[in-house]
Amino acid sequence: MPTQLIREAQDILGGHARTEPLTHNPKNGVTRGVWRVSAGDDRSAVVKVLTRRKETLAAWAASDDPGHWNYWRREAEVYESGLPDAWKPYGITAPSLLASVQRADGDVALWLEDVRGEPATAWPTPRHGRLAHALGRAHGAPDAPAPGDSPWLSRRFLRGYITKEPGHGLLDDDAAWRQPLVRDHFPAGLREAMTALHRDRAWFLQIMEALPRALSHLDLWPANALSGSGGQTVLLDWAFTGDGALGEDIGNYIPDTVFDLFLPAAQLPVLEREMYGNYLAGLRHSGWRGDERLVRLGMCASAVKYDWLTELMLQRAGEEKQLGYGGAGTVPAELRYRERGATLAFLAGWAQEARDLAPRLGFPAPHRPPEGVRSDGQNPGGSV
Repeated sequence: MPTQLIREAQDILGGHARTEPLTHNPKNGVTRGVWRVSAGDDRSAVVKVLTRRKETLAAWAASDDPGHWNYWRREAEVYESGLPDAWKPYGITAPSLLASVQRADGDVALWLEDVRGEPATAWPTPRHGRLAHALGRAHGAPDAPAPGDSPWLSRRFLRGYITKEPGHGLLDDDAAWRQPLVRDHFPAGLREAMTALHRDRAWFLQIMEALPRALSHLDLWPANALSGSGGQTVLLDWAFTGDGALGEDIGNYIPDTVFDLFLPAAQLPVLEREMYGNYLAGLRHSGWRGDERLVRLGMCASAVKYDWLTELMLQRAGEEKQLGYGGAGTVPAELRYRERGATLAFLAGWAQEARDLAPRLGFPAPHRPPEGVRSDGQNPGGSV
């Protein structure tokens, strides 16, 4: 693969090129790889190669369906169409597309501007708020692109993403919850709260799909944001872009900031206030006049995206090494479980707020199975 990059670099950058692999999610079947390619002392680009031929886990397989959450060519469509330019007046942009190379093997190499701004992983809290305000302005603008404008935008992303991988029943496994990392670092009551979130998963998805819509990034987290010139925020990785609920993007960003240890869990209430308040102000600034409780519901109900994470943490609690994102280095196990446990508890609070708020806005309350009957319809205590 680097040989192809070097050949392409002759035409795009000129001169002899050097390649450096960059951290990404290696499980995703859409991504062949990501590299920084440098030529000379002052010319560089980031190259992301998109594919549909990569062998990977079924849960992360590339799709040929343009509306699928993991459609293999979506990010190329985003850049080639100039879609991110629609958000530029509000303070959000994307790296410039230098070239989109259709390779003989069917892969697509996206040659992108190498943005060297301050990463959001190092931002102070008010800077996260500025991003939220810009995002609110983009989502609330009357001339904003509609999420159904192009066939290659993702549809029902949240439903597809969280149901991509079957669970292993560990939420009901007493031994899994007695593992030392879990027992010692997950807060009291988390088992019951996460079991309830899983039980109500279908209800949360219905709520999220019924809320006001906006063209959304849908992979918004600090590793995908940089400070750009002129006060702009540069967003990376537009591979999931499509139809989302108002509040859904910040509902992803806030917990992910702690899940990957960019901020301590103790800062979650401050980060939430900063981002939610600024996002709502951005919507109002652009003229959106809807009920702000719908935005709050979108943020809180998006907690369902992390339904899978508790079980994954239970599954990996016995692993000797806890790997960082993309397999880059290791993470202290105790720190990871303490911070993620606290964040999951925070999301349990969001989930309960959503359950309380939804009926006041005319949505149905979550269905409760009769006493003694599990949510899957089984009756562990005999016939009813």
